[in-house]
Amino acid sequence: MQRDQAKSDRNRTVLIVIASIVVGLAIIAYPAIKLIQDSQTKGQAVNEFGVAASAASCDTPTDDKAGGTQDHKPDGTVIMYDQSPPSSGPHYQTWAPFGKKFYTLSDRPAISNLVHNLEHGYTILWYRDTLPKEQIDQIEQISKGKLPDAALGKFIAAPFKADEGKPWPDGKNLAFAHWSGNKAGTTEAQAHRQFCGSVSGEALKNFMEKYPATDAQEPNGG
Repeated sequence: MQRDQAKSDRNRTVLIVIASIVVGLAIIAYPAIKLIQDSQTKGQAVNEFGVAASAASCDTPTDDKAGGTQDHKPDGTVIMYDQSPPSSGPHYQTWAPFGKKFYTLSDRPAISNLVHNLEHGYTILWYRDTLPKEQIDQIEQISKGKLPDAALGKFIAAPFKADEGKPWPDGKNLAFAHWSGNKAGTTEAQAHRQFCGSVSGEALKNFMEKYPATDAQEPNGG
């Protein structure tokens, strides 16, 4: 009985050691694999991710009347926007960090911080927070991919909740937003939104080239 118990103890110890080694290797391997994947993604153009623009069920971009230039409110002020998701309007004094391009609900700044980024030439990809993980992962890949030159690196992808604004068109799960500067010789400014049903890096590329970062209220601000 003592020999059997000792053998059982040895077997259990061996299994524990093997399991610990496997878990340890997995912990080490995951960040390494993620690093390799991120490195590969950075070399890919954004139009290589998601479906083709023709298959994304995108609407024609809007030409909304823009407002709110330099209308800075103290952080925390409740601001209601006419458009959903917003593409211009009053906003907080503080903008979202310029170096971060992808957010989830757990780390997203307030919408009014992000609208400030629009004033400085950013394009924002707003996505429904209820999107399947697979599509959110595609959006994250886009945020790490090679943006068109017209974007000047000014891009943010952020979730948008249904209770944060007016309902979106049926079947549309994400929207590109850009705040254009004044038309030549006028004081009129426009803001643009394009709704799409599916994730399409090609559709985003087309939008960003149509509305470049230099076409903004304050393209050099910040």
